[in-house]
Amino acid sequence: MTDALIIERSDGVATLILNRPESMNSLSVELKEALVDTVAQIAADDSVRAVVLTGAGRAFCVGQDLREHQALLDAGDTAPLRTVDDHYNPITAGLAAMPKPVVAAVNGVAAGAGAGFAFACDFRIASKSASFLLAFANVGLSLDSGASWTLPRLIGSARATALSLLAEPVTADAALDMGLVNAVVEPERVLPAAHELAARLANGPTLAYASIKESIAFAATSTLGEALTKEAEMQARTGASADHRSGVAAFVNKQRPTFTGH
Repeated sequence: MTDALIIERSDGVATLILNRPESMNSLSVELKEALVDTVAQIAADDSVRAVVLTGAGRAFCVGQDLREHQALLDAGDTAPLRTVDDHYNPITAGLAAMPKPVVAAVNGVAAGAGAGFAFACDFRIASKSASFLLAFANVGLSLDSGASWTLPRLIGSARATALSLLAEPVTADAALDMGLVNAVVEPERVLPAAHELAARLANGPTLAYASIKESIAFAATSTLGEALTKEAEMQARTGASADHRSGVAAFVNKQRPTFTGH
């Protein structure tokens, strides 16, 4: 356990709060290791049926803690050079492949790996005061945290290239216009709105959601034939579920379905 990451649970929703507000939730080793472990644990926890990711204070997450990074390098520690493999890759993969919906409540600036984590979520609810920035080029680095994969799929290759090379901030309204976020709300509404969406999803057919996510991710790098085969596999999986039977019975009887996630 660490104070750098707060975990709250309610009504099937797990809220992960990046809790380093004094540094705009920059990613220290402690916070990154907590995220690696927690994302994996949440994915395996059937009692959690939706996830909210947000930041404490005025920022969502500004990415790597560069002060800590430089101090470790100056001390001759090579661990910072492995952080992509050790931390960012498993966190991003865990969020993107989470077998339940993930909502990013972007309460302020999301930069670098922080932006990458938001892009890996299924939904992004942004505060009007939020912004996104991929400033890797400004410190002589390439992209990480999956941005090279997620960003072109969200807004297209040309826009993704421009945002990455020019390293200019994107306002919340501009992000909405380009399809980078799902909604923009007043600052005091960002976390409640994210929780409302997550609670709605937590009451839904979790297995179906997981299968839909898996199908879309698979199809992104597959032929049509391969995607059709995958769809058949996912239909067989979900068709055998209790949620499918419940949903069909509710539809036939003109009732509201009750899903258990199985």
